[in-house]
Amino acid sequence: MFDFNNKTKNVGGWLTQGEGLSLYNTAKKIKAENVIVEVGSWKGRSTICLGNGSKDGNKAKIFAIDPHVGNPEHQRQFGIIDTFEEFRQNITRAGIAENIEPIRDTSVNAVRNFNYPVGFIFIDGRHEYKFVKLDFNQWFPKVVNGGLLAFHDSWHLHFIGPGLVTATALLFSSKIKNPKLVDTITYFEKTERTSLFDRLKNIGFLMYRSLLGITGFLRLVFQGHNVV
Repeated sequence: MFDFNNKTKNVGGWLTQGEGLSLYNTAKKIKAENVIVEVGSWKGRSTICLGNGSKDGNKAKIFAIDPHVGNPEHQRQFGIIDTFEEFRQNITRAGIAENIEPIRDTSVNAVRNFNYPVGFIFIDGRHEYKFVKLDFNQWFPKVVNGGLLAFHDSWHLHFIGPGLVTATALLFSSKIKNPKLVDTITYFEKTERTSLFDRLKNIGFLMYRSLLGITGFLRLVFQGHNVV
């Protein structure tokens, strides 16, 4: 069993235990012929979860994409940032560096020449709507049918981008089904074409997520998780 607290206790980040375990379990199931993509690695907290899942599963290769300079909010809070060396040290210490290929660049640049079949993508980069939408639009064609997409902070009171992009996709895309929510991460599956039943399930999920949003946020806060 993956020990989230032990593996990530000294790694900065905002991932909850439930989210970390879900990333681990998802990565564990990805077939070896497909790859896992992480958009936004920060210091490697989620990368460690993905890497251990892949290592204990089918050993699908992981591409960890991040320019490692933080977002504007990080830069205002911390000043000049360079997290790359700390990221490398963290994944090396976790024993997963061999299967991780860091791409020190933006998601927009990285996707241009990316030609691997994506079995799972975890999107946790810039949270402004335009950037989340760009990540989704550019990476979605790279995901295989039956592949999974996940968006962090998708019903977060502090960020509207991930929630709005996932809601729009679930309402209007004809190639998305089987949504689920793990703390603040929204998952869904890419499919060749959604059925009427799939569309109704997508709408029902959004209603459920909307109702859960406030109470779920408060639950995480009062349990002591840092979700900002």
